[in-house]
Amino acid sequence: MKSSQQSPLFSSFKLGPYTLNNRIIMAPLTRSRASDEQVPQPMMLTYYEQRASAGLIISEASQVSAQGAGYANTPGIYNDEQIIAWKQITDAVHDKGGRIFLQLWHVGRISKPELQPNNATPVAPSAIKPAGDYITPRALELEEINSIINDFRLAAENAKKAGFDGVEIHAANGYLLDQFLRDSTNHRGDSYGGSIANRARLTLEVTKAVVEVWGSDKVGIRLSPINPFNDISDSNPEALFTYVIEQLNPLNLAYLHMVEMAMTPPIDDSPVFDVASLKKLYQGVYMANGGYNKTTAIDVIENEPVELVSFGELYIANLDLPARFRNNAPLNPVDESTKYGGNEKGYIDYPALV
Repeated sequence: MKSSQQSPLFSSFKLGPYTLNNRIIMAPLTRSRASDEQVPQPMMLTYYEQRASAGLIISEASQVSAQGAGYANTPGIYNDEQIIAWKQITDAVHDKGGRIFLQLWHVGRISKPELQPNNATPVAPSAIKPAGDYITPRALELEEINSIINDFRLAAENAKKAGFDGVEIHAANGYLLDQFLRDSTNHRGDSYGGSIANRARLTLEVTKAVVEVWGSDKVGIRLSPINPFNDISDSNPEALFTYVIEQLNPLNLAYLHMVEMAMTPPIDDSPVFDVASLKKLYQGVYMANGGYNKTTAIDVIENEPVELVSFGELYIANLDLPARFRNNAPLNPVDESTKYGGNEKGYIDYPALV
């Protein structure tokens, strides 16, 4: 019987044009350490450099435009100052032998006027207020949708200038693309609403636009079919995401990054389903995410159609997670009080293995 250290989890993996050192992926993690102008700060360079032993780092979500911002101190990728700051980070990761993709993000209705240019009303597919401390968003006009696609395209071009190895499209967790996908948030009567095909149109058009910039083998996408986070739901998520994956298959993306769990309790009696059906349906590289630990990651890599596993929470406090897994070393606990915002404390001061 082979030891856990011999598991494929620790083996190299060919992802598009790249050879990853292992299959332990750092999931995107919002930490709110950018400047008030949404520019990456020097401590972010240290943070990512420390974690370069991951098979692949997927950066924290980064807004594709000023309109795409929904939280204070999250980074953007839409102006020259941001590109320059990110380039220093990607150079540092590469100098350590790592690979890093940028996650492209537009929050849609999960924002507030004070975070928008000129205190504007946040936009969404339809004027439906999310639960919580938010206002009713403004529904995007049909002629505005091309500008959203162009924002993603320009952000993808900027990510290339910033030295990233590729990009991941954030179509999960109740943000703009997910809002278009779901019938609870998309009540449009035009070609971007109504049928599943119409609701999936924007996500697919954004994906194709980004692929035009990067090539399909350097573009991933993240989905979260059963996650009700940010007050999102759908009347038939299995049919919806089956269609989405069927449409993604011919694009031959670098990977599909699947959030397999619910981050918050289901909304009312919203239907749920076993996402394992999607795992079998997808024909490319499947990256699993959702509360995995070393044991469960080894199991899923060895026994299911899963090539990569991403870890979020564990990477906050364990900058050398692959080494800790290999050596059966104890894991550092997360300081919950320093997860979001603040300074270097609870960000770049977690101890590495000696």
